[in-house]
Amino acid sequence: MNIRLIKADGFAPAIYAMRSPMSSWHLSDSVWEITQGDGETIEKFVLGEKDKELSLKLQKAGPEHCKHLRMIQAWVEIEAPLYLWKQIDTYRFGVEKVSTSTMHTLTRRPLTDDDFEHDSMNNDYLHYVLDSINSSMEAWRAEEDPEYKKQIWQSIIQALPESFIQKRTVMFSYAALRNIVRQREGHKLKDWKEFIEFCHTLPYSFMIFDE
Repeated sequence: MNIRLIKADGFAPAIYAMRSPMSSWHLSDSVWEITQGDGETIEKFVLGEKDKELSLKLQKAGPEHCKHLRMIQAWVEIEAPLYLWKQIDTYRFGVEKVSTSTMHTLTRRPLTDDDFEHDSMNNDYLHYVLDSINSSMEAWRAEEDPEYKKQIWQSIIQALPESFIQKRTVMFSYAALRNIVRQREGHKLKDWKEFIEFCHTLPYSFMIFDE
């Protein structure tokens, strides 16, 4: 499993919106740091202590009070097995996903052990499945009859183990990440442990963990 942050954004408008219910914008102490580097101006949002304190207070009051976290987004590239994607697909609100196409890319090359999530490839059954799928893909490429070609393709898709790795670009709101962490912390799948460890590395992760 591989996870890479593409971008996290929305902190400034979210913090502004956080203070709207009490019209307390004048109490905000967050700032924009402006630096010069390589001939360009770089702006970085820096959260102030007062804004952090208010965010924590609203977070601990419950999801109906920390609505500003729905405005903060993290775009993440994830390579994970199908069995994990089935669980991630449980989360619909504040989560958008675009995946690589199995239909368009699966038959471009033979599959290898790197295409699967595994602790050890000393697994006769997995080797058998891998050899069987690759043989079917060779038959699919050689087949000229359209109907039989469809049947071979269907058999390949049906034979793919749940350990097959698929890459997706996913957009999570921080509110969605809070919910995922709360429900999956301590899960027996090591993949969830890796995902939660990654969430700790996100900017202002206290918004996810209340830390």
